[in-house]
Formats: sequence, C-alpha cells, structure tokens
Amino acid sequence: MTQDATDRPTPPGSDPTPLTRHLQRLLQRVRAFDRRRPALWNGTLTAFWVLFAVLDVSTGGWRTVALDAQVPQPLVLTMSVAFSAPLLWRRSHPLAVLAVMAPFSLANAWTGAVLQASLLQEIVVFNIAVRLPMRTLARAGVLIAAPLVIASARFPDDWSQLLLPHVWMFAIAALAGIVVRTRKEYTEALVDRADRLERERDQQARLAAAEERARIAREMHDIIGHNLSVITGLADGGSYAAARSPERAAQALEAIGTTSRQALAELRRLLGVLRDAPEDADRTPQPTLDDLDALLEGVRRAGLPVRLSVRGTPPPHPLGAGRQLTVYRVVQESLTNTLKHAGPAPDLAAAVALVHLPGALEVLITDNGSPRPAGEASAGTGQGITGMRARASLYDGTLEAGPSPAEPGWRVRLRLPLEDSPS
Repeated sequence: MTQDATDRPTPPGSDPTPLTRHLQRLLQRVRAFDRRRPALWNGTLTAFWVLFAVLDVSTGGWRTVALDAQVPQPLVLTMSVAFSAPLLWRRSHPLAVLAVMAPFSLANAWTGAVLQASLLQEIVVFNIAVRLPMRTLARAGVLIAAPLVIASARFPDDWSQLLLPHVWMFAIAALAGIVVRTRKEYTEALVDRADRLERERDQQARLAAAEERARIAREMHDIIGHNLSVITGLADGGSYAAARSPERAAQALEAIGTTSRQALAELRRLLGVLRDAPEDADRTPQPTLDDLDALLEGVRRAGLPVRLSVRGTPPPHPLGAGRQLTVYRVVQESLTNTLKHAGPAPDLAAAVALVHLPGALEVLITDNGSPRPAGEASAGTGQGITGMRARASLYDGTLEAGPSPAEPGWRVRLRLPLEDSPS
C-alpha cells in the first residue's frame, strides 16, 4: 500500500494544536496497522459495510427513501451485498469493482429501491482519486452515472432523487481524494528534497574533507621535502669541506641545525592546527612573497646559487594571501626538485623570475641541471608537480613543467590571474 501523507512528519514551521496532534497520531497508528496487515484491514472494513448494508435491508430502513417499497426482499439483499462485498478489491482493481457494481446500480435505480448502499461506490471513487490518473476518475464517473441516467427514464419525475445524491457524493469523494493525493505528493516532495539536501550536504562534507587532506598533504610535502633537501645538500657540502676547511664544516652543521629547527617549527604549527582547538592553535601567518628572500637564502646555503629577478610593474594592490602562498610553494618545490634531481654539477645554478603582466603574475623557475627522471620529465606525474598544479588550479592558474626549450636544464612556469585583487 502507498504510504499516506499523514504517515510523514509534520513540515517545518507548522504548529498543530493538541487535538490535531492527537488525530495525527491516531491516523498514523491506523495506517501503520494497515501497512502491516492490509488484507486484514480491507477485510474488516468490507465486513463492516456488508453488515451495514444487510442491516439496512433487514430493518426495512431502505423503504424510507425508496421510490417503490414493493421490491422483492431477496433482490434487495442481493443488491446490498453487491454494493458492499466488492469493496474488498477497491484498492487493487477499483475500475473493475465499479464495473461489477454497475449492473446492480441499474437494477437498483430501475426498480426504485434506491438503496443507500449504492453510495458505497463513492468509496471506490475516493481510492481512484488518491492513487490513479485523473482520466481514470472520468471513467469512474461514467460507470456511476450511466445506470442512473438510464433509470431516470422510468422515473422522470424523480430523476433528481436518483442523480443528485450521487453527483454530490461523487464530487465530495473526488475532491477529498484529490486533496489527500496533493497533500501526500507535496509531503513526499518535501521529504525527497530534504533527502537530496542531506545527501548533497554529506557529499560536500566529504569533498571538503578530501580537499583539506590534499591541502595538508601538499603542505607536509612542501615542508618536509624542501627542508630535507636543503639539509641533505648542507650535509654533503659539510662532509666535503670537513677535510679541507673545518670552519666551513662547522658553518654547514650550524645551517643544518637552523634548517631542522625551522622545519620542526613549521610541522608543529601545521599539526597544531589539526590537533588543537581553533582558538588554541598557533596562528603564525603562511609564507608570502616577502619570505622569498629567506627561502632563497636557505637554498643558497645548501649549495645551490639562486638569482631572483623582478620584471614589469607590480599591481597597485598586493596579491591575496592564497596566491602569494601558491607562488611561494611553487618556488620552494621547484628549487627542492632542482636540489634532488638536477644531479652533481660544479656550475649548477637556478634563477627565479617574477614577471608582472597586465592582469596576471608569471613566475619562471629555471636551472641548468641534468634532465629529470623520465616519468617526471615526460608527463609531470611526480607528486610535487601534481601538488603545484593543484595549487595553481585553485586560482584558475596554469603550471607548466618540463625541459627548458632554449637551453639545457629544467623550467617551471606558473601563471596566476589577478581577479581577486581589490579594485
């Protein structure tokens, strides 16, 4: 059985009275029983209406409205049962039930018995209005009206007594069914919308969590990868200088300690945001373009000469914090890749260029080292390059990484639009 509107929760914003709440709870219990045992419920209601029809015949109540009170008792009893017993199938085959009742409706009106049990046809009309298409309601009207119109030819002076009660009851039953159906469909639409919104909310939460995990992974990769590469370069240079210049070796060890402490401080800050309550977390600002000099100085201490140049006219307003962090991380990752993959070369060097263009900032990071590993050089599938592209895409930017077209070495080109700059 189809779930009715009263089985659903009350829509938000309504405030039913105590009597309404009591009726709703009662209807919910009745309909819950109907869903659990539909056959028993149908049988109980059908038995009630059969008993009502039989009592109307046995007590002679039908004669008070009959046009002809001399109709044979067996015929009256047969018609009463024919109007009530088929209600058992009113839900599964409503039109068939009306078709079965139609001959008895004609006999009822033609003989002048005018049984009140004939009005039980309107219960079937209500079920049709609730569950079936509206065109089926028109067919039901024809099945009910046709016998009455035919029988009116025998009682031309009493046609209103035959037709009008059924017309009014048909209209009331149809309108009641349409109201219940509309209410049910409206409530189902609200429930469906709430379900869809809940699914969308959960999906957005999952996407946000995945995005946050990816962001944290990129930050961890940038912090650990860069600082360990710098430490490795310092350690290699220190071990090489230890035999010839102990003083340079001590400087390298001091730089290693400084870089290690810086890496630990950044990791503690990042992990503190994840572990602590928001108000307790360390709110050290993220790196910006002003921190590029400190970044390049650390790379130079690791043994990689880096040259920074700025071309073009900077915009009147600085970049947003997110774009500045993207530039910083891309430069950091690119120089880290140079330290890890460029190979040993006595004249190894890198260059970072910030090019201010109309409506965009372009960043070029180049080196003169050896080619990168095949997979990274051909498709840019390394995790570091993937992270850089992800950062650029957050701000509708583009990132290209590959062999330098003009000279040996590697080039990373980042282009960021400046739409979020205040005007």
